Amino acid sequence: MTMISLDLMTALPELTLACLAMALLMLGVFRGKDSAAAILGLSVASLVIVFFLVSLGGNTTVNAFGGLFILDRYGAFMKGLVLLGAIVTLVMSRRYCEEERMQRFEYPVLTLFATLGMLMMVSANDLISLYVGLELQSLSLYVIAAIRRSNLRSSEAGLKYFVLGALSSGMLLYGCSMIYGFAGTTSFPALAEVLATTSHGEVPPFGLIIGLVFLIAGLAFKISAVPFHMWTPDVYEGAPTPVTAFFATAPKVAAIALLMRVMMGPFGDLVEQWQQIVVAVSIASMIVGAFAAIAQTNIKRLMAYSSIGHIGFALIGLAAGTEEGIRGVIFYMAIYIVMNLGTFGCILCMRRTGVMLERIEDLKGLSKTNPMMALPLMIFMFSMAGIPPLAGFLGKFYVFMAAIEAGLYALAVIGVLTSVVGAFYYLRIVKFMYFDDAGEPFDSPIGSDMSLVLIASSAIILFLFAVPGTILDAAAAAAASLLAG
Repeated sequence: MTMISLDLMTALPELTLACLAMALLMLGVFRGKDSAAAILGLSVASLVIVFFLVSLGGNTTVNAFGGLFILDRYGAFMKGLVLLGAIVTLVMSRRYCEEERMQRFEYPVLTLFATLGMLMMVSANDLISLYVGLELQSLSLYVIAAIRRSNLRSSEAGLKYFVLGALSSGMLLYGCSMIYGFAGTTSFPALAEVLATTSHGEVPPFGLIIGLVFLIAGLAFKISAVPFHMWTPDVYEGAPTPVTAFFATAPKVAAIALLMRVMMGPFGDLVEQWQQIVVAVSIASMIVGAFAAIAQTNIKRLMAYSSIGHIGFALIGLAAGTEEGIRGVIFYMAIYIVMNLGTFGCILCMRRTGVMLERIEDLKGLSKTNPMMALPLMIFMFSMAGIPPLAGFLGKFYVFMAAIEAGLYALAVIGVLTSVVGAFYYLRIVKFMYFDDAGEPFDSPIGSDMSLVLIASSAIILFLFAVPGTILDAAAAAAASLLAG
């Protein structure tokens, strides 16, 4: 009984979220469409409760459920970012759901189940629990992408995501089976012990390396890393804009957290084997993200390629394979999620006569028609471009420094060069807003909830350089916890 109680307390946030999500699902089933607005509000409240529970734990490392689940500072920090992304995207979606007639109680409930899967991914300590969490997240996201069944683009986005997601799941499962076949275990600590014995002058089994490659490929799909990025632009464009905002934030953080736990945990002694793969994927992602976005005219597609590029920058820290690199990735993802939430908040405000707009050219002259919206968007664009002293510059600085300290000079140089190329399309948006003639103004007001999101996110991005120590210290503690585990 004592062990069962310890297991339940260790996974209390996940169990609480699961119970609340099922309760809200039953409420929606019995009350029907009229309950959509209430369930959206209750879903936000549920996530806030879980965020509070997550913040209470993680000070010590605890294993639960026979080693399938782990709670540590690293997991607590990354879960906090995931929950932040989920909470803010649900808050931003309230007005969109009302005006676009997307008031379906299934949307917030599926978001809760997807978030539950992400929390399980972050705390996965076994290949089996890894897959269960990953699929719970993915199955929920497939449905959310196609939630507007009357919209052809939304249905197409959901179908593409499902087909390619099924392919990636197959690759990941094949990799897991290969690893199990050659290592004889699926547990992360047991894998680390097995591989530690082969890392001292011995060559690991070739089949295990093949399994690791397939495992990385399956996880690379989840983070939209090249060459597994093909679904991202179409899904970002076709899915409802709040759903796209969710895709661009919480799942990315959860998948990166899982990738780092897998690479630095059980496979930490095989850095020489997987480092070259991560370096290649990072370079390809940065190049595609920088150059492919230049020709985009739809701002959601541009943000898709932008996210691909940012994942490439984050992978620089992982490629370093050091504690400083992991700290840099954690810090980068914390900034990334704030930048994207603010940017998608601005995109959700692009509405004229009740119609959502997605073309970049629709932002022309925004500084003249709506200066209070143009200013935050300019801050986010400058930050994504990595212009000092904004937070985006700090994020890139720490991952580049980690690469330099690890001797990956070419990777750091390519990162800087692709940042320069990527700055072109970010600054082009600023040029449209501040130097082009104004068109028809957007609808106003934008709502108090959206105003709060824009003010808070832009303030964090603008003033983080003055007090980066708080997040850096938390990121350093999380990185140390991951490597100690």
